[in-house]
Amino acid sequence: MEREIRLRLNANGRVVIPASVRKILGVEAGDEIILEEKDDVFCLTAQQHRIRRAQRRAKKHLAPGTSLADELIAERREAAKHE
Repeated sequence: MEREIRLRLNANGRVVIPASVRKILGVEAGDEIILEEKDDVFCLTAQQHRIRRAQRRAKKHLAPGTSLADELIAERREAAKHE
């Protein structure tokens, strides 16, 4: 579903993101959001949404029960033995 919400730029060059949009994005004051430009179209995304999307994509390529954090820790411990 496409939506169009009109915003107004204030004298300081700022735009207020309406509460309804913040709720959809799941963001609160202090959260990081990303404004991405593609072909003259700008897309606003919450950082935590990008992280979850990346985790879902990575999970498709991992065997069930695999922990990348545990694998990284094991690799770092092994490397530290040889330092």
